[in-house]
Amino acid sequence: MSGGISTTLQSHGWWLASRASGLVAFALITISVGIGLAMAGKVMRRPGLSRKLVSVHEHTALAALVAIAVHGITLLGDPWLNPGVAGVTVPFAMGYRTIFTGLGILAGYLAALLGLSFYVRKRIGARLWRKAHRATVVVYVLGLVHALGAGTDATAVWFRWWVILTAPVIGGLFVYRLLGRRGPRAVGGRVREALPHAAGPRRARPRPIPDVVEEAG
Repeated sequence: MSGGISTTLQSHGWWLASRASGLVAFALITISVGIGLAMAGKVMRRPGLSRKLVSVHEHTALAALVAIAVHGITLLGDPWLNPGVAGVTVPFAMGYRTIFTGLGILAGYLAALLGLSFYVRKRIGARLWRKAHRATVVVYVLGLVHALGAGTDATAVWFRWWVILTAPVIGGLFVYRLLGRRGPRAVGGRVREALPHAAGPRRARPRPIPDVVEEAG
């Protein structure tokens, strides 16, 4: 019995570790992107909630990066796949389901670039950082396509339910953010142009508590 378990771990242990870390990474990315979109769209407005959401958003993003790194490193030990360093670091270099694995590698690089840019946003400028940070939803889409196309759990009932329950939420929050940006601002601008004298002096708007709340998604 123990010999069979040992043999299974030796032959499938690396694959199991990579599989588990990949699923954890995708779940964390889903949560982080969802919170970011909710903050950017100002869906949840309660005193003190913004700071808490920013903290959760930041920590889930960092945890996702760690899980992505573990996902790639443990895959190197899989004796069946045997991808090599190039296979897990160079997009579309792996022979196994090349398109889907390549998209997953791109998602990992983009997640690292956007996630770590949080700590240099003062150097690159808050406005540029916010614009770049909008691409976090692309990380989710690439990760979803990678999981569905290359993941061994893509056909599992529980994974399908996770996608069915979360994908519409992410999509809805993204559309809401886009509509929220174009609607009020466009209407307000037209009203000011039509009634320049009736609009009166503009009042300074209060600044959001953290800079990241504006474009956390």
